[in-house]
Amino acid sequence: MNRLFKVKATSMVLVMLCLMYFITYVDRVNVSTAAGQFSAELGLTNTQLGFIFSAFAYPYLVFQFIGGWVSDRFGAKRTLIVCAFIWATATVLTGLAGGFLSLVAARMLLGLGEGATFPAATSAMSAWVAKDKRGFAQGITHSAARLGNAMAPMIVAALMTAYDWRFSFYLLGGLSFGWIVLWYATYTEKPADHPRITQQELDSLPPPKPARGPDAPGTWMRLFRRMLPVSSVYFCYNWILWLMLSWIPMYFMHNYQLNIKDAVLYTSGVFFAGVLGDLLGGVLSDKILRRTGNLKLARSYLVAVCMGLTGLSLIPVLMFQEPMYSLVFLGLALFFNEMIVGPMWAVPMDIANDRAGTASGIMNGTAATATIISPVLAGYLIDQTGNWSLPFLISIGVLACGVLLTFTMKPQRAFDANATSKPVMRTDFS
Repeated sequence: MNRLFKVKATSMVLVMLCLMYFITYVDRVNVSTAAGQFSAELGLTNTQLGFIFSAFAYPYLVFQFIGGWVSDRFGAKRTLIVCAFIWATATVLTGLAGGFLSLVAARMLLGLGEGATFPAATSAMSAWVAKDKRGFAQGITHSAARLGNAMAPMIVAALMTAYDWRFSFYLLGGLSFGWIVLWYATYTEKPADHPRITQQELDSLPPPKPARGPDAPGTWMRLFRRMLPVSSVYFCYNWILWLMLSWIPMYFMHNYQLNIKDAVLYTSGVFFAGVLGDLLGGVLSDKILRRTGNLKLARSYLVAVCMGLTGLSLIPVLMFQEPMYSLVFLGLALFFNEMIVGPMWAVPMDIANDRAGTASGIMNGTAATATIISPVLAGYLIDQTGNWSLPFLISIGVLACGVLLTFTMKPQRAFDANATSKPVMRTDFS
């Protein structure tokens, strides 16, 4: 216990955010593993499953925009407490669902609760993380999310085997309620207010954000336009991510006629590769930035290379119809796709540090349209053609567009809320 209290305050905040990312992604993707059982019980088609998977994204998209502004305005502590209460309740209600409509409703409530979480976390990081460690912080928190992806199939499958699919949602909802208590006890809005913060830690952090009055008319829309190229790139990333999160378990079960236990092992193997990609991408982005001071190289060019490698990794999945080949190359695809996350989530802080929650909400909210389209389109194509590889072929084209769009992001060009003409150019780490 004494060692726990010796952990640096900045490290404890990052650990709490990692735990939140882990829990939210377990609660987000648990439905994919449980789908094999509840779809048979409730008589659902693949197209209906696609709508259930994507129902999460409708309110999630809207509350990305709202939640980012709320977290910048009222603080990450209160924002995340409210969000966690909603998503925990939604997880429990999923276990109580009795059919297609109630599952869609529960998933929409989950999206409402989780919509503001990542923008609020980014707002917290902008105050609690040193400027040249932003890529690492975003990478490690998102790697915790991918660990949630990897662990969720095993956790849910074990709970379904021991009990049933409904119990798995009750237990995971309880875990979310527990996080609320820990967050309340360990986080302060201003680092200087934390009882265990050291002067050395404070000296390494960005200056406190100045108090803000109401924004000038048109500020949000100008920031939206400034973030639109970034959002477009992140749309392409989200497309392949949510195809995998939604359909990989079913892909291994039906494309290769595997039982649920074997399908879970293959699925978890793919998702574990994403954990490593998140860690490496964030660390590499920060390392390039410290060595060169070049934000465009550390963010845009790194994203372009990783997105291109993601698309190339999907080609063998189309060529070799063997489960082991699919495991290896889907794992590589997710590894390179996740290397994108650290630099991409650092970009909103690079562009608009004092509005990092709003900027990241714009990026993730706009890109969340892929979360809606990709799973539904995949389910429809599978129902119509019986071809489980066709969605991956489409994804290669989406990723090719993403590579081209990376050159329009310009992370070195900072957003000035008070400017009405040319944006400010940045040459340092801020």
